[in-house]
Amino acid sequence: MATVSLTGASKKDATAVFDVLRTAFPTDRSSHDIPQEQPGDHSPVWSAEFEPAREPIPTDSVPLEGSVSATLQGDYVAVDQLFEALSAAFAVDHWGAASGDQEKEVDLRLTTKR
Repeated sequence: MATVSLTGASKKDATAVFDVLRTAFPTDRSSHDIPQEQPGDHSPVWSAEFEPAREPIPTDSVPLEGSVSATLQGDYVAVDQLFEALSAAFAVDHWGAASGDQEKEVDLRLTTKR
């Protein structure tokens, strides 16, 4: 199991990222559970859990309106599989990573592939 948290994204871009992952892996969110804007001046953070226990379904490049900051956190295999699925659909800049005994966290920036 791994958690994906998105920040700095429009509602449309967050939905696009979660749709790619939802197509590839089981999640704790239904297909009708889409990101919602919250009132106020706070930057939204959207998150969902994914269970990448099978081979991801290949996906084509998906356009984004802007860039999306994504944090992947979970066991090594799950995070690696989520990273691969995101890399197939988006241009991915790797910002950083932290590793522990059983878990790792990876910070990414996603943009449209050129």
